[in-house]
Amino acid sequence: MVVKYVLCVPDGCADLPSDQLEGRTPLEVADMPVLSALAARGTVGRAAVIPEGMPPGSDVGNLSLLGFDPKVHHTGRAPIEAAALGIKLDPDQVAFRCNLSTVDRSGGGDGMMADFAGGHPTTEVAAMAIEAIDAEIGSGAGAEIRFYPGVQYRHIMVAPKSWADAECVPPHDLSDQPAILPTGPSAEKLLAVMEASREILSRFDDLAANQVWLWGQGPQPHLPSFESQYGIRAGMVTAVDLVRGLGVMTDMKIVDVAGATGWYDTDYEGKRDAALESLADDCDLFVVHVEATDEAGHAGSVEEKIKALENWDRRILAGLVEGLGKIGPWRLLLSPDHATPWELKTHTPEAVPFLLVDSDVDGPGGVYSEKATASSTPVPGHELMGRLLAR
Repeated sequence: MVVKYVLCVPDGCADLPSDQLEGRTPLEVADMPVLSALAARGTVGRAAVIPEGMPPGSDVGNLSLLGFDPKVHHTGRAPIEAAALGIKLDPDQVAFRCNLSTVDRSGGGDGMMADFAGGHPTTEVAAMAIEAIDAEIGSGAGAEIRFYPGVQYRHIMVAPKSWADAECVPPHDLSDQPAILPTGPSAEKLLAVMEASREILSRFDDLAANQVWLWGQGPQPHLPSFESQYGIRAGMVTAVDLVRGLGVMTDMKIVDVAGATGWYDTDYEGKRDAALESLADDCDLFVVHVEATDEAGHAGSVEEKIKALENWDRRILAGLVEGLGKIGPWRLLLSPDHATPWELKTHTPEAVPFLLVDSDVDGPGGVYSEKATASSTPVPGHELMGRLLAR
């Protein structure tokens, strides 16, 4: 009988021990009976989803989890997100991630990063803002740059290849810290765009964001299809353009769920059902990605992070395991793409816990947590897919 495979990605769920949690992490505090039961008969360990020396972002981590070595395939975060929007970059172009952010300059200087996500605007309001920016400082005849609306605060700017020659700090690395502006040969052009956006965004009364923040630049990468790499048909569900872009670039089936928001209120059950329906129909492997744990980490909300983990257990894993059992034999891999410690409010590069479980074969068993896997020798993250598919 054909085996079905599931990759579960609770984005950024790994964390660090906290005094507020009596030396525990959110994973160790959350009530997750289904996950605990799976770990008790599966295999747990640590995965180095972020190769040494690479930035600890979802672009790198999700490339690893999909079975592609980031050291070979990674060219930047923005071009992956551009692919999700259907943007084809010319060889002489690069894409920049364009956040709608809130930078507080009331204290003088370059300001403070008050909110890298600009108050989480609705996609509709954000699109109007980005379209206004594009109309005034992009797109026109002879214009070098163009802006493309994405989802909520996440958007894309396409520019000439020469503009990529700058050091740009991800805004989520600067939460509640001084804004570190781009530096390098092309920084002047980037700063001019960022500054010009402030006046345009000031006209939107229903928008907390007050400027764009440019980062994550790079040319279009070239990835093989997942099917040509692994010999099976794969699909995914996600509300995040970055992850969707990886699916698009590797020819995965992309399933849209109306209630998938990329925020705490995302439709967990809709994502679970999308996985089961696709696996019963035309997919051999399905990726379920949920952003909520990462957003909670960036927001510094331990309560929301724990709640998101418990939602994973109650609203995805419980029904997923039951539904998979009705389809046939299955194997499941669960791993975050990186850690997002809630007290640090940003990504960190340390290895993260993973769980591999088979419906028919019991593993050595264990506990799925940072502490329980701390002594495990980390597996290169891009090798996990091969372990999942080996049977």
